[in-house]
Amino acid sequence: MQIKSDFLVIGSGGAGLAYALSVADHGTVAIVSKKAKNESATYYAQGGVAAVSSPADTFESHVQDTLSSGDGLCNADIVRMVVREGPAQIKNLIEWGVNFTKGKEESFDLTREGGHSYRRIFHAGDFTGQEIERALLAAVEKHPNIKFYRDHIAVDLITSLKLKTGASANECYGAYVLNAATGDIVTFAAHITVLATGGAGKVYLYTSNPDIATGDGVAMAYRAGATVANLEFVQFHPTCLFHPDARSFLISEAVRGEGAILTNSQGREFMQKYHSLKALAPRDI
Repeated sequence: MQIKSDFLVIGSGGAGLAYALSVADHGTVAIVSKKAKNESATYYAQGGVAAVSSPADTFESHVQDTLSSGDGLCNADIVRMVVREGPAQIKNLIEWGVNFTKGKEESFDLTREGGHSYRRIFHAGDFTGQEIERALLAAVEKHPNIKFYRDHIAVDLITSLKLKTGASANECYGAYVLNAATGDIVTFAAHITVLATGGAGKVYLYTSNPDIATGDGVAMAYRAGATVANLEFVQFHPTCLFHPDARSFLISEAVRGEGAILTNSQGREFMQKYHSLKALAPRDI
């Protein structure tokens, strides 16, 4: 069986859904998701999304906060690009139906998180990821050019090198995908294929990352000949409610942003020994 589209998006978190909505007016889109429900790193994100919006805040302040939180390991050009495009992406999310929490006079209720100098976090209560996923899924389902394939697991990319077509450059033609319900392998053919499969945090037993974060997209890219980098960077949230048999529950950074402190087993505050920002220190601290 073969399914054809102009765009193939593998992954149904915020990145995959946002990309699908961005290109759907220019062609047909197939979204492949290995889960039947709303399961993604986006869904479990709690605190919010950082973007400069206050007159007191600046792009440069956000850039410097990010570089500092990255302990000097960030690509400064990428940081500046992401920070400068942040407000426009917030606008897109609002237009796609995301309901960020508002405060007085209908202005957005901006919060603060670890490593930030200003209140610049747009949030939806403390379930921001769920709200973003909800809104993007609703927008995707309304668009006539987008078709969703749930419970479909991407197995491998289809490339000219693997097919031995003789093409001078290694090109991607789509992906082989397992229909988990039937056990059939389906060929998804597309002009453009986007991997938006998330990370590999679930290679660790104790993590706040969802169970689907198994790194299969990275592996597919590597087998297809893509360059992979920075694989040592895996998110570990500084405040988790440990559970020995399940995904550790994330305690949002917004809690500390509103004044919560970290204490040891004797109930004593201790972060002042390590950083001037105390409980709001960057994650690496």
